Amino acid sequence: MPEIKPGTFGNLYSYKNYMRLTARKLYGDVSYKKKKIPKHQENIQKMLHILAIHGPLTTWGMAKEELFGETSKVRTREKQYRKFLIGREDRGKHSAGILEIGLVVTEGKRKIKAPANVYRLSLHGILYCLDVLDLTNREIDMMAKNYEKYLPWVFGKWDYLKQVIGNDVYRIKLLAKGLFLDNIHTSKISKIPVYEILTYLSIKYLDNFEHIEEKDLAEQISCWYYTQLLIPRFSPKKDSAVRYEDWYKLITKGDSELKNWYQSFLLEVEEFYKNRFQNLKKLKKL
Repeated sequence: MPEIKPGTFGNLYSYKNYMRLTARKLYGDVSYKKKKIPKHQENIQKMLHILAIHGPLTTWGMAKEELFGETSKVRTREKQYRKFLIGREDRGKHSAGILEIGLVVTEGKRKIKAPANVYRLSLHGILYCLDVLDLTNREIDMMAKNYEKYLPWVFGKWDYLKQVIGNDVYRIKLLAKGLFLDNIHTSKISKIPVYEILTYLSIKYLDNFEHIEEKDLAEQISCWYYTQLLIPRFSPKKDSAVRYEDWYKLITKGDSELKNWYQSFLLEVEEFYKNRFQNLKKLKKL
C-alpha cells in the first residue's frame, strides 16, 4: 500500500484502507458514549464531537462548548486541545496530532482578543465521526448544516433529501463504514447499472489514493452517495433500498441544480463506456 503523507487526503479507497483503520486504532473504534475507552481516545472523540455539532471553532471556542459554565477550567482545556491538534514531543519522540493525521484542518483565523486559528473537520474527519461517534440523527442534521459548503451536493441538499427519502438520507453512514466500496457486491442491481457507475467512479479517482483536493473528494463522495441509494441494505425487508420511484423523483423532479449535476456525471460515465466498447470492437477486428 502506498505511504500516505502526513496531513494529506486520499480518495475513498484511501479512507477505507488507510485513514479509517488508522483513526480507529489511534482514537477508538467505538464511541465514548457507549463504552469506557482510554482517556486520550475519549478526549479526542469529544473534541471531534464538538466540531461535528458546532462547526468550525477556535480551541477556545471548543473548550467553552465542552465546559459550558465552568469558566475557570476553559484555559487549561484549551491548552490540551492545542496538544491534541499539533501532537507532542515526549523524550525526543513525536506523537502525531489530529491535524497531521488529517481528521481536522485549519479554516482561517478568527480575531477575538488576538488572531486564533479556526479548526474544522476534514471530509475524512466527518466520515470518522459518522463511523464511530454514534451520532443521533439530530446530531447528523446539525453536522450537515455546519458542513454544507464542504459537501454541497449532499449536506447542501440535506433538507430536500429528507423531504423525499426520509430516514434513508442517513445512509451516508454506510460510506463511513467502508461498505459498498467493493463494486462486485453491487453487480446484481437491475434497475440501473449501479456496478458500472461505481466502477467508473473508482477508475476516475484511481490516481488519487495518496492525494486528492477536498472538492474532488466531495464530488466522489456525492456521486457515490446518490448511486448507492439503490443498493439493497442488509435487511429482511423486501423494500430494502430506496424505491426507484423515490430515487428518480429525488434526482429529476424537485431540484434542477441537482438534476443537472448528476446527469452531467452520468454523461461522463456513458462517454467512458462508449470509448471502452469502441476499443473492444477494434480488438475483435484484429
